[in-house]
Amino acid sequence: MGAPLFLDHRSGHRTWLKWHRARRRAGDPVFSCTRILEGLRLGASVEVDLVVHGGHGFALLHDFLLDNETTGHGPARQTPPEALRELHRRSEDGTPLPDTVMLLEDLCALLAASPPAPGALLQLDVKEDLAALDELTVASFARAVEPVSATMIVSGGDAAAIAALAGATPGLALGHDPCRDDKVARLRATGDFAGFIGEGLAEAPAASIIYLAHEIVAAADAAGYDLIGACHAAGKRVDAWTIQQVDHRSVARCERLITLGVDQITTDDPEGLAAALCRTTLSRQHWRHDDVL
Repeated sequence: MGAPLFLDHRSGHRTWLKWHRARRRAGDPVFSCTRILEGLRLGASVEVDLVVHGGHGFALLHDFLLDNETTGHGPARQTPPEALRELHRRSEDGTPLPDTVMLLEDLCALLAASPPAPGALLQLDVKEDLAALDELTVASFARAVEPVSATMIVSGGDAAAIAALAGATPGLALGHDPCRDDKVARLRATGDFAGFIGEGLAEAPAASIIYLAHEIVAAADAAGYDLIGACHAAGKRVDAWTIQQVDHRSVARCERLITLGVDQITTDDPEGLAAALCRTTLSRQHWRHDDVL
């Protein structure tokens, strides 16, 4: 089996398998430089998270506190970039890893030196809201990203923050995730899926991809509302996140997402998910795993 990139439907529709936190398979360390470069060299869709650090820039981290992800302590926002580069990442069980924390400018320099393959896409998932982005931070982001912006998309839950970053960075695509806690709580109370996605689309009219929790897509489907179809009608592609484990339930969920026309599935195990989908009867009859690379 080749690289876990996408599945093609005989109708011509393609569903990408996004490497969540730059994982190719279950058990991979997150945000590994080796995996990021490998994925982009193969033409994959790869995602990394960004938080603001103490030098008015961004680090490849998911949490605002360093304690769980790294050998450091305290808020990333209060830690200088030089100190971050000296910290080692931790595995899920807390074991320090050889990988050190990478800054956004470090990653962009590597991509400039080793350009991604055609079709590759690196998603910069920004965990911050607009209040965390001062002028220096926005300028730092733009300076790092602009030389390689053609192969990137910036996304997040705060539409204003993402618009500020994309607006300062020529050539950078933007995406939007409307699944913030307050909106999901309101959706649970009202069941108004049309209102939920309508508000999300209005928040980020320039977004090319809408990122939706797969549980919300499934709940809408069960209620007779097609969230993916609504996004497609607005000219947007849809990413469903995140399939964490590959088992019979998650494979069935993915097959339904693919039937609904989802454009991308975010998963912590792209290799395992691709293999599982190709083993099912539906997949053997209707889907082709990319085995060229």
